[in-house]
Amino acid sequence: MERYRHYSDASGFILPAIDVLLIFASFRVAGWLIMGSWKFGGYYPFFFAIFALLWWILSGQLANIYRVDKLITYPEKLLYLMRAFLLHASIVLVVVLVLHMYWLPLRYLFAVYTLAVTSVVCGRFLLTFSYRAYHRHIARPHSRFIIVGAGESAQELYRFLGSHDPVGNQFEGFFADEPVAAGLRNLVRGPLAEMKAYCLRTQIDEIYFTLPLDQHSLIEDLSQFADDHFLSFRIVPDFRGTVRKDVNVYYYDHLPILTIRHEPLHIRTNQLLKRLFDISFSLTVICGIFPFILPVLALIIKLDSPGPVFFKQMRPGKRNHLFPCYKLRTMSAGHGQAELQATKADPRITRVGRYLRKYNLDELPQFFNVLLGHMSVVGPRPNMVSQLEEYSKHIRTYQMRHGVTPGITGYAQVNGYRGETRAPQAMRKRVEYDLKYMETWTFGLDMKIIGQTVWNMIRGEKNAY
Repeated sequence: MERYRHYSDASGFILPAIDVLLIFASFRVAGWLIMGSWKFGGYYPFFFAIFALLWWILSGQLANIYRVDKLITYPEKLLYLMRAFLLHASIVLVVVLVLHMYWLPLRYLFAVYTLAVTSVVCGRFLLTFSYRAYHRHIARPHSRFIIVGAGESAQELYRFLGSHDPVGNQFEGFFADEPVAAGLRNLVRGPLAEMKAYCLRTQIDEIYFTLPLDQHSLIEDLSQFADDHFLSFRIVPDFRGTVRKDVNVYYYDHLPILTIRHEPLHIRTNQLLKRLFDISFSLTVICGIFPFILPVLALIIKLDSPGPVFFKQMRPGKRNHLFPCYKLRTMSAGHGQAELQATKADPRITRVGRYLRKYNLDELPQFFNVLLGHMSVVGPRPNMVSQLEEYSKHIRTYQMRHGVTPGITGYAQVNGYRGETRAPQAMRKRVEYDLKYMETWTFGLDMKIIGQTVWNMIRGEKNAY
């Protein structure tokens, strides 16, 4: 169902015509207020023609502003109208600047837009209110409908139509064989076997089918019944019931695309935003902090134990591609157990290394990985290759966390799941948080994780060893 897209040809012609008349009146009133005359000559008729024609063209593209039924709410209507006028004003401003058309006084232009916006918005709201009042008190509902099924899709449809258009669409009840929630039992008219008889003795206009799409014979039977009795049969797909998983629907132009998982980090604009932030944040840390803190940390590491300052290890990144992950050395050199996970009171860890790990300072060189594109500031932590091989055998969803770029810090880490993962549930919970991050990513969530990470660095991580 394409929300807001369908409207009558009459609305698409009559309402723009009313808008043009209101705009014409706005020009006249603005001329009287600013110029002291109801008439406008010279370039002003030309400007009115351009103004009105541009609004007519925009209104034809932005069909939402001509909906008067309750499927579009008053706040939404105001938002669409203001967006249309802002786009209109932007186009007019660009044309004036490009063509050097400085013959319009700014006071007059401001008055025209103020009056046009006010009159069109008030006119639209008056028409909408009148339309709804007419259908509330005089006309019968456009549609009396029933819903086949009482699952999540059915309940969402019931809530949507009930909140947006209770006048135009009158709900008559659910028909379902499955058990329903206690709050909906009084809305269930009976099992599916009784639905046809109910439709024949009651004036029903539409049947909404909300059960899983794998019930082909039932869909065919109800569709034929609707055709035989002049009813509209509409399908609201229960994709979750069909594939037994959560399903997200998004549109590529007007083509619906289904995804089993919500993947905001697979959207190009989100990827670009995250990458731009990674570059700017890592450059800020490298140029602003490293010159002061790295020399001090390097000296302390050298004085504490022999060996290099930095430690490099190949880690699996996005899509399991290996990359060199850089850290400050926190273990004694030459222990020969690089793929062995650190544990509490691990004898390999140096005295300085314990403090570096506790306050996450050993991760600082990974900002070079971020700048190079190997890592992100926030994302699932890159585990060792041995962990990838081990946990992929026992945790089915483990490899899914490698669908995005790994991070210096992550959602699992700030929720306490870092450090040793010997207990089977420890890694499962870490993976669970990583996948939740991937499905619910927002730029704000990244900022929250960074803030929590800084706070954890200040107070020290109890699970870091």
